[in-house]
Amino acid sequence: MITSQELVKKRVLIIGSNGMLGQRVLHLFNENGRYEIMGASAAENSFVQGVEYSRVDITKKNDVKTLFHKFFPDIVINAAAFTNVDKCESQRELSWTVNVKGTENLAISSWAIDAHMIHLSTDYIYDGKEGPYYEEDIPHPISYYGRTKLASENSLRTSGAKYTIVRSNVLYGPVMSGRPDFVKWVINSLKEGKQIRIVTDQFNNPTYIDDLAGAIINISDKDIQGIFNIAGAEFLSRFDFCVRIADYFNLDKNLIVPIETKDLKQPAPRPLKSGLFTNKAEKILGYKPHTLEETFELIRKELNY
Repeated sequence: MITSQELVKKRVLIIGSNGMLGQRVLHLFNENGRYEIMGASAAENSFVQGVEYSRVDITKKNDVKTLFHKFFPDIVINAAAFTNVDKCESQRELSWTVNVKGTENLAISSWAIDAHMIHLSTDYIYDGKEGPYYEEDIPHPISYYGRTKLASENSLRTSGAKYTIVRSNVLYGPVMSGRPDFVKWVINSLKEGKQIRIVTDQFNNPTYIDDLAGAIINISDKDIQGIFNIAGAEFLSRFDFCVRIADYFNLDKNLIVPIETKDLKQPAPRPLKSGLFTNKAEKILGYKPHTLEETFELIRKELNY
């Protein structure tokens, strides 16, 4: 017998729903069918059609409060952030306002209505000297972006709200709108015969976006709190990742030029030996990431490559 309580769907508010991850989370939650969902971002219109959407500026506390009282979510997923690592160095006030104050505003409103907030974070909270990292390892960010993401975690942890922090790295996957992910950029560049310079000294475990989105849905289903690393199955350099892409899609590897991070002369330092161990998520969430080649095949089918 189905009770009236079981007929009530949880309400999920996805902040940053026009971003790479936000689009995918919104799409998969919509397919899931067990939730009432709303997307929200700073843009006028949603990239995902057929789903309730609101425009919101998370840096304005009253705007956030109004949105929460309009939709009254049970679960809030914060996939919004200022993620341009180099611009964070030159636009520090903006990056702090979006990444830290924005998270703080969402956490306050989540606490006020007893919503469970799921917040996306990054391996950039570490210095990349002794990676890969476990959830318990002590953060030491070396870029301003990393500092803002660590501060955003801390603002949520001290807010009193029910929370789950999900750390990930190097997201890729079949997103239809917005700027291309790393895999799509590599494929398109090599198909056009363009030479690309790829670093050999940055190591991590790239994360297939549907693996991450699936883990977020699992956390929502089971109402699990805490800190979890959600990332890919294989640790490798960015250069080797690029070569694997070229091999799978039968593209010219000779166009891939190996360089070191210092050659790029980027404003923000990068963690070099990074990545995230996912043992905790595998044990508690039953998390099982796809292999690289499995994800490439899924991308090929969805984007008709």
